[in-house]
Amino acid sequence: MIKQYWTKQRIWLLIFLMVVGIGALLFTSHNEQFYQQPIAKVISEKTMSKQRVKDQFDNVDHQYNQQLQVKLMNGKYCGQKLTVQNTYSDSQPMDQRYRVGNEVFLTQLRKRGGKLTANVNGYKRDTVIVFLLWLVVLMLLLLMRRSGMFAFLSVVINALLFIIAIEIDLKQNGQHIMLLFSVLAIIFTFISLLLVLGFSKRMLATFAATVIGTFVALGVSMLVFMWTHERGIYYESMEYVTQVPRPLFLAETLLGSLGAVMDESSDIIATLFELKQLNPAVTRKQLFISGRNVGKSIMGPLINVLFLIFMVDTFTGSLLYIKNGNSWGYTYAMNMSLGTIQSLISGIGIVLSVPLVSLFGALLLGKKVQR
Repeated sequence: MIKQYWTKQRIWLLIFLMVVGIGALLFTSHNEQFYQQPIAKVISEKTMSKQRVKDQFDNVDHQYNQQLQVKLMNGKYCGQKLTVQNTYSDSQPMDQRYRVGNEVFLTQLRKRGGKLTANVNGYKRDTVIVFLLWLVVLMLLLLMRRSGMFAFLSVVINALLFIIAIEIDLKQNGQHIMLLFSVLAIIFTFISLLLVLGFSKRMLATFAATVIGTFVALGVSMLVFMWTHERGIYYESMEYVTQVPRPLFLAETLLGSLGAVMDESSDIIATLFELKQLNPAVTRKQLFISGRNVGKSIMGPLINVLFLIFMVDTFTGSLLYIKNGNSWGYTYAMNMSLGTIQSLISGIGIVLSVPLVSLFGALLLGKKVQR
């Protein structure tokens, strides 16, 4: 089995990926000259003072004043050393501790009285990001080969389309955000399924079920919003919103639901396709029942996973609310309610997609019963 797996082609692919990975890591470790923002390397650090901090809710933290000696790695002062100050705490909510060997960005670098001064503005993380990206590509290509390559390609294309959509939204100032992201969701689905499944009956059935299930779920939720006059929905709790929050929330929910529905639809269609391969004479009714049974099996875990993903995003914020004297009810309303609504809407889409994808799969793959 091992000899069959490690063919000459895979060995050469592994060697190529290792060379590319090592080259990328070496480049990002020595690419400071390509940055316009000043970058420095910490060569020594010393904690100057420690202070106990306590607020009105009896939350206790410790604040540290850290003195860093750094060496500039780029710019006109490259090679020069300077001392900068940093303040961090045990909890590190908006700050961080730096250690010897870390590369950091600097701001407000200037010379005063013949002495360089600056402020620290976070880690230089491109080496870590490139390593993780290389690791993902390595695993995809070695384990999935052609399918992994197309899966990664779909992610890259979708990421570029998402950036373009955001730029269009910013230029339009959010005037047509739902139309923009609705079209984007359809394009996302088509490109992802086309690259992963190819243009086939499997792809068409999955595409139809995903799009219909997602948009029907969003339509049902908007009807409920209209009937309830959106009571209990606190759009003002959305962070850093510079546009009208309601359309942004709906667009965010649309894209979040799309991923879950596509995942479920792909699983069901893959199962029906395997049944068709094993038994070419399988009927449409048998495929529909099989698809529905598969959907029942994966529907519950998928909804729970989606709920946990939405909730974990609010975990740290919820702790901060509670630690600062807010009640559970207020914490939920202002920090967790939107995530719950998104998970419920996605759950509707997941439930609706089970009969839809089973029906489309049965019609496209099944054999009509002769009467």
